[in-house]
Amino acid sequence: MAPIVYHTDISPPGRAVLLTASALGLDVDVREVDIFAKQHLTKEFLKFNCGLYYYIRLKMSIFDNCLQSINRMNRRKLIIWGSAGTIAVIILIIIIAVTTGSETTTVTRGSDALQNFPLIDGHNDLPNNLRMLIRNNVTAFHFESDLTNDSTWGSANCGSCFTDIPRLRKGKLGAQFWVAYVDCNRTQYKDAVAETFEQIDVIRKLIRKYPNDLQFVTAADDIEVAFQNGKIGSLIGVEGGHSIDSRLGVLRTFYDLGVRYMTLTHTCNTPWADASPTAEAQTNNNLTEFGQVIVKEMNRLGMMVDLSHVSRQVMLDALNVSRAPVMFSHSSAFNITQHHRNVDDVVLEKVKENNGIVMVNFYPGFIAPKGTKDNTNISTVIEHINYIANKIGVDYVGIGADYDGVGQMPKGLDDVSKYPDLFDALHAGYSNLWSVANLEKLAGRNLVRVFKEVEKVRDNLSNEIPYDNWISKEDLDKIEEVNTCRNPADVANPQPQTTQITESTTVPSTSVNTASSTNTI
Repeated sequence: MAPIVYHTDISPPGRAVLLTASALGLDVDVREVDIFAKQHLTKEFLKFNCGLYYYIRLKMSIFDNCLQSINRMNRRKLIIWGSAGTIAVIILIIIIAVTTGSETTTVTRGSDALQNFPLIDGHNDLPNNLRMLIRNNVTAFHFESDLTNDSTWGSANCGSCFTDIPRLRKGKLGAQFWVAYVDCNRTQYKDAVAETFEQIDVIRKLIRKYPNDLQFVTAADDIEVAFQNGKIGSLIGVEGGHSIDSRLGVLRTFYDLGVRYMTLTHTCNTPWADASPTAEAQTNNNLTEFGQVIVKEMNRLGMMVDLSHVSRQVMLDALNVSRAPVMFSHSSAFNITQHHRNVDDVVLEKVKENNGIVMVNFYPGFIAPKGTKDNTNISTVIEHINYIANKIGVDYVGIGADYDGVGQMPKGLDDVSKYPDLFDALHAGYSNLWSVANLEKLAGRNLVRVFKEVEKVRDNLSNEIPYDNWISKEDLDKIEEVNTCRNPADVANPQPQTTQITESTTVPSTSVNTASSTNTI
């Protein structure tokens, strides 16, 4: 039986009901009971209440207290009143409890996770649309407006345009990796480096133009700082190793400008790493010795190694070489959709061992069974998310939607405003797997963990000297286009490999790698 608590600051009707509730062992809201009792209880109903209380407790001293504001009644009448009123009072208490509960209980939704921790999307290609549509002139870009029906940026005119600030806010996005991408088929061995600098520049210009909404972020902890400031943390990723032109100095300069991940390839092979389309050509290519040096230098810098777009063998090679967790910024599950852009079970297990992350892509061409991409919806994306979570755990999956990089999105995820619908659907349909706490991991905690571990490796390697290797002449000679656009002094002779990595370790010399590096789309 619940203890009796006297509430001298509430009305006598409210106190009478509370005494009965206490006798019945029910826990009710004091203030709600008082309001209800004063508004709805008659004197006769209060007699029922007092009688029931006496009938239960048979303690005259407390019973007298109950009757203070009603009237004195004899014991016989009270027992009769109490017996007759038992059902009525129980119903009253239930009504009060239900009424109070309906006013105070909040239904938990999956999107509540996005209020608790920033949603971090691993890949958005808006900067490429800025280049293609307005030549990076951000003064002509009204990012602050809903562009859904804009004459240039609206969906009727731009099939790959899904992003603006109002829709990002509606989508509860907490942080975004904006991608500096240039087409490898058009720029590799030509002006890829220069164009990539321009794309980094336009991202930084966009962030500066909207200081009330965007905050430039280069460190893991600052993602949460931006979130607390009510701003969208804005980070930079470079999509494709062709953007560094096989030059470690360019890689380091990108890092200094704020780049925090680089995808090792796009759809073209580089002289040192093969892209995912090589899987369809059934070749057995891999990460060359110089490619391994690039991965190690990224570890030393604190730049995340992104394995989306690379061949399966490069995935495995990089996972074996990397001293820090890796990421797939926008890839999905190969077991669900057998596309070379996705991650198979063997690689997934390696990602878990590496403590990395796979950020699921929404593009129907990568997630739908062959020939069915027009029928994709939220459930299709959920299937990939759940597969990875069930296969290797909820700690190794994230979101990398690929908005503005593709011309189609699943139904229900039509633009960047729709993330909450995905999280609501995960929680509603799979609450055992996707509690709010686990949805916070999916949203951003997993990516922040990876980012912090990459920074920790960087800090532990602070005494390591930068790698000064040049790519070997032999590797470059395999690429016909290189000799027409590269300074002959850079390719005339192999470079000596003398860089000391630590006092006790040296970089292995870049011997000829026998794997093919021919460009294949």
